[in-house]
Amino acid sequence: MSSAMAVTDATFESDVLQADEPVLVDFWAPWCGPCRMIAPTIDELAQEYDGRVKFVKLNTDENAVTAGQYGIMAIPALLLFSDGKEVNRLLGVRRKSELKRELDSVLAGAA
Repeated sequence: MSSAMAVTDATFESDVLQADEPVLVDFWAPWCGPCRMIAPTIDELAQEYDGRVKFVKLNTDENAVTAGQYGIMAIPALLLFSDGKEVNRLLGVRRKSELKRELDSVLAGAA
């Protein structure tokens, strides 16, 4: 079973920017209600896209450097990276269908 793995300021570059596949980064915090609401959707997508898209979570409370580098002012913030570059940013709770559309779009561009 695949689910989103945790990344930190120290591992962000190797786990996200140097990844071979597109990466969806979920910027979240434990106290954030909307973050908890979207978490099951992220885990479902991680299973559905296993092997095609990497899913990671970054706790903004514990990893302020990376959150600051990407200008994260509100969470949940979902940033989609491809070839080490941010290609899309979705803020707030989103429908699974909307997230799938964005993921499919990036995958189509990477093919």
